[in-house]
Amino acid sequence: MVRIPLWQTIVILLVVLLGAAYAVPNALPKAKMEALEGKIPSWLPHKTVNLGLDLQGGSHLLLEVGIDVAIRDGAENTVSALRSELRDRKIQYTSLRPATDGFSLTVRNETDAEAARSAARKLEPELVFENTGSTIKAQFTEAKLKAVKDHAMEQSIEIVRRRIDETGTREPIIARQGENRIVIQLPGVDNPEQIKKLIGTTAKLGFHIVDAQASAAGRAGVGDMLLPMQDNPASKIVVEKRALITGDMLTNAQPSFNQNGQPVVTFRFNALGTKRFCDASKANVGKPFAIVLDEKVISAPVIREPICGGSGEISGGFTVQESSDLSLLLRAGALPAPLKLMEERTVGPTLGSDSVSAGRTACIMALIFVIIFASTVYGLFGLFASVALLINMVLIMAVMSMLQATLTLPGIAGMVLAIGLAVDANVLVYERIKEELRAGRSIIAAIDTGYQRAKVTIIDSNLTALISALILFSFGTGPIKGFAVTTCIGVVTSYFCAIMLTRLMVLTWLNWAKPKEIAA
Repeated sequence: MVRIPLWQTIVILLVVLLGAAYAVPNALPKAKMEALEGKIPSWLPHKTVNLGLDLQGGSHLLLEVGIDVAIRDGAENTVSALRSELRDRKIQYTSLRPATDGFSLTVRNETDAEAARSAARKLEPELVFENTGSTIKAQFTEAKLKAVKDHAMEQSIEIVRRRIDETGTREPIIARQGENRIVIQLPGVDNPEQIKKLIGTTAKLGFHIVDAQASAAGRAGVGDMLLPMQDNPASKIVVEKRALITGDMLTNAQPSFNQNGQPVVTFRFNALGTKRFCDASKANVGKPFAIVLDEKVISAPVIREPICGGSGEISGGFTVQESSDLSLLLRAGALPAPLKLMEERTVGPTLGSDSVSAGRTACIMALIFVIIFASTVYGLFGLFASVALLINMVLIMAVMSMLQATLTLPGIAGMVLAIGLAVDANVLVYERIKEELRAGRSIIAAIDTGYQRAKVTIIDSNLTALISALILFSFGTGPIKGFAVTTCIGVVTSYFCAIMLTRLMVLTWLNWAKPKEIAA
């Protein structure tokens, strides 16, 4: 008599029970789950499958990244570093200006042109020079420009993701589209105004020394910039272009209140920022310094004493919401380039509910027709396959709940495909059993051989489907990934149900009923 080891039986039953437990929250009404949130122990299954934009509605945003600004910033950084290098080499020049994709340099003596080019190459090897006498024009190479663009896009996507995650939006889809655009889908968000404000703010923070004399004159000299005050744009002060500390040196920023009960933002520097700020504050005691955010001066206090504790606060007449938003932006980091909103669409929940209803109907109809077919053709074995099929759907929902995967309309199509895969595996097994019975084998030998020999074919077909789904997941975006995820999960659960669960049911019935014959 063929038997399944006890430990395998226990594992199969545990998987089915855990699957049912993790899938149950998806069957409860949303209002009921929200009421239970916080009341049930955290170790109990309580997560549900997240619905995508096409199923529950939400907002669709298309942003354009200002790549030209990122390239221009790179040129300005190169120019700033080149000034110091030329000074160290004692090369005199009359003009050094950043260009769209490089810089222009005019040396005082034409004989210094080669030395100037050498100094520029040392700082930035990816340059192409055009020399016309004492004037040197330099442009970034195509490889350098591509690297800057790719870096700006990757950094922008990562920072946008951090900012949106901080707002608590569940399962947003953030992906690159084309050369310089980002697609953002926000399921369940029907009024994205705050999120648009957060992701559209560059949040470039810097601490700059104030040039008091130039501020009094109202003119910015070389190496300075004239910036407006945030609370009073008509009032402007002159600050040094070079920032003492930049926002990327912050390790944390949190909203808080000062001694007067006014909202402020407290921050802490990393080790490098702490040292720089300590050294700079020691060297500039009695001088004002400006806290600049996106080329606006938030505040300009006077340094009374060296600040070496590595922490501080930013005050600027904020509201509670403004201090919370600013701290979020500083924690997430500054965008390398500004973002421009190109397109905005709102998907209503009615369309989503129609899709859910249609998808549910498709799954139910697929299950019904498959159950009728299996029961008609294979009798009792078909009923076993049908039970396994229902459990397979439960397991798919359980795994998606545990992974907090997002279910989209293509994902529902993947679930329907999983139904077909599960039935296909059972058909292979049962047809193989029929062949063994017709060949004169006993019932036990036919069933055992049928499962063993069909397993190779089932693994081959499921592995092919799994590889295809993984390729779709790797190279696809948005809905394509949703289809790939449910297909991958469905392949694994279908194999488990066809090879392990139905085999357990068939052998349990065989040992209990001890049939004399089975129709072949």
